[in-house]
This record gives sequence, structure tokens and C-alpha cells, in this order.
Amino acid sequence: MRLTIVYDNEAGEGLQKGWGFSCLIGTEDNNILFDTGWDGNMLLANMKKLSIDPASIDTLVLSHQHWDHIGGVPTFLASNPDIDVYAPSSFSSRLKREIASRITGKLYGVKDPGEICKDVYTTGELGKEIKEQSLILRSGNGLYIVTGCAHPGLLSITEAASLFGKISGIIGGLHDSQEYGVFKDMELIGAGHCTSHKDVIRKMYPKGFVNISAGYSIEL
Repeated sequence: MRLTIVYDNEAGEGLQKGWGFSCLIGTEDNNILFDTGWDGNMLLANMKKLSIDPASIDTLVLSHQHWDHIGGVPTFLASNPDIDVYAPSSFSSRLKREIASRITGKLYGVKDPGEICKDVYTTGELGKEIKEQSLILRSGNGLYIVTGCAHPGLLSITEAASLFGKISGIIGGLHDSQEYGVFKDMELIGAGHCTSHKDVIRKMYPKGFVNISAGYSIEL
């Protein structure tokens, strides 16, 4: 299983940066795009630079209904409509109709925890004011969480993920959460996008901390 950051506030050499987040998850059987960032053209440009064929992606998972995570959806779907989409059930009915009209695959409304495909699970919708789902990846070394913005709070997300087993790492936007204790036993803390307290996390967990950016890739 390989994770590649395709869109982030920061970017590696030769890639474009923009406010938002997108991550490609490649398994033996599936290619899953988690979020699309804000600018679809930038997303596709970064994919081209990273030798990622949009047509090779079979599943799109959207974390929550904020522009910096779904803004690239129309452009991406125009390049690959033959795809299944997993979006929180709380998405507006108008937005769900719009997405459904642009794909030949299926649109799934996510409310509860469950399996997306082999070794990839959703936490289900979490949070009160902002509904958001995160992904849980099962590897031979434990579970890894992929977050969009972590609006529901890291404690809520990790508690939901721990129902599936031992958590070995987390990667994505960690927002302004100060629940630093959740990182205690993690081997990877990949902080990107909207993470407000990178310096604090880096100081507390120097071995596991990674400042992620577009182009960052890791094999689990």
C-alpha cells in the first residue's frame, strides 16, 4: 500500500501548491483518491508530474463539504467519470445530485463506519458542527489514519479508528487540535495542510513527525 500526497499547502520541487488536500492511496486491488484540493487543474497537473493517470483511479472519497477539499471534484470527474464516490451523508442534496450526474459509477452516502474496499475503511461521519469522515488503512504494521482536516478532533477520530485495531500512524490535515497525547504510540505523524501546531508536535514527537507536502510518498 502506497500513499502519495497529490495536493497540499506546501509542495515539493516541480509541483504546485495550494490551500487544500488530496492523497492517493494505492493498494494491490484499488486506487483511491481522498479529497481533491480546491483547484482541479492544479490537481491534474500534479498528477501528471507524479505520473499518476486519473483514469487509473477507481474510487473517490470526500472527507467533508469544504471548498478546499471538494473544489477540484468537477475537473477531476470530467477526466474520469467512471468512478465510485463515497461522500458523507450530510452533504447537501443538491451537491450529491450534482456529483451523481457527473459519474457513471455509484455515489455512496457514508454515515457509519465501514469498509470501502479491502484493507481500507471509513470512520463514518464524525463531528457535531462539521461532519467529516477519515480513512483507516490496514497494513502489516497496524492501522494508519488519513484525515482531511480533523475537524471532529483527533481524539474522536482515533477512538473511532481504534475499533478496527492498533493505530500506528496518521497523515493529513490535523487542524488546530491540541490533543497531542493521541500521538504517543504512533510511528508516523504526517502533518500537512491545515495543521496549526506543527512545531509543538515536532518537538514532542521528533522521531515520528514528518512535515508532508505535495509529492511526499510513503509505502506502508
